[in-house]
Amino acid sequence: MSYSIPLFELNYDENEERAMLEVLRSRWISTGPRTAELEATFARWIGVKHAIALSNCTAALHLALAALGVGPGDEVIVPSLTFVATVNSVGYVGATPVFADIVGPHDISIDPAHVERLITPRTKVILPMHYAGFACDMAALGALAQKHGLKLVEDAAHSPDSFFGDRRLGSIGDVNCFSFFSNKNVSCGEGGMITTDSDALAAHVRLMRSHGMTTMSYDRARGHATAYDVVARGYNYRMDDMRSALVLEQMKKLPRDTQRRGELRAAYVERLAGVDGLTVPYREHRHPSSNYIFPVVLNAGGAARRDAIRNDLGARGIQTSVHYPAVHRFSIYRERAGDLPRTEHVADHEITLPLFGSMTLAQLEQVTTALVDAMARNP
Repeated sequence: MSYSIPLFELNYDENEERAMLEVLRSRWISTGPRTAELEATFARWIGVKHAIALSNCTAALHLALAALGVGPGDEVIVPSLTFVATVNSVGYVGATPVFADIVGPHDISIDPAHVERLITPRTKVILPMHYAGFACDMAALGALAQKHGLKLVEDAAHSPDSFFGDRRLGSIGDVNCFSFFSNKNVSCGEGGMITTDSDALAAHVRLMRSHGMTTMSYDRARGHATAYDVVARGYNYRMDDMRSALVLEQMKKLPRDTQRRGELRAAYVERLAGVDGLTVPYREHRHPSSNYIFPVVLNAGGAARRDAIRNDLGARGIQTSVHYPAVHRFSIYRERAGDLPRTEHVADHEITLPLFGSMTLAQLEQVTTALVDAMARNP
């Protein structure tokens, strides 16, 4: 189905085309100088010592936990209202995910109070995901990690230009993970990044992203090394220079994109204020957000009504989505589900409305008018 108002619009133009051509004409397209430039640029921008580019955010989450020594017998506290990769990464290292509830429909972030109740002697990591680019309560989570001797890993897949106080997300945890998937604010199709201030963790990630080899192919091609050793059973998790060049161009556009997304969110909030039966999450959020998506939560009606409203909007040419099905309800995780009533309510009632930098106020007005009408038509 084609939509007159899509959920997301790729922010690409001749700048990305030029950057890609430059890499192609350089004759070096795998991990090389553009990736090194991206890593240095990203680290400075986030405010950390190290940024390591990877093939995707799932790989970043995997290596983050591996670098921290998480393994069989350990527990990692995760949200259920997230993309499944957050939770799958825990299984990759043989650990057990423990699901925490969210604060509520007004704040879809992981609930620190519930996190504290879930901590056991086996807990090793707290892994929050900054939903829609809105910071979790990092002060409370950081205090819990310090109190119980735990590590903190930020899943910042939604948060390339978000803050908690005066610190960028991705600079607070022990290790932090970003996504450059095709529908993200910074996009290269597939790609990810780890950020950390730890020299040891960064060295481990760099080793493990490339087969556990002691030198990279670009070093050998430039004559900086003629041989290598393999000192660990690593992975092929590298990002190539083509995608790194795209991310560098996307980062140049990010400040304006974030500003525009903030303007659009404010317009959405204004137009949806006072709509009966609808909650707009994060209305009282105090920290700057990348506004990756714009979620709304129906107060009642369940998944059937939510889907009927989405179908109504789709018939009018408006694309929507759901972020996310609750991970603890998937077959592979159902036995570990626990009691997550607030997560389940939002998973059954959330609708993601269109939001992208080039969206017009006329399009936004069309979406909000159609949503209110669709709610009335599907009581």
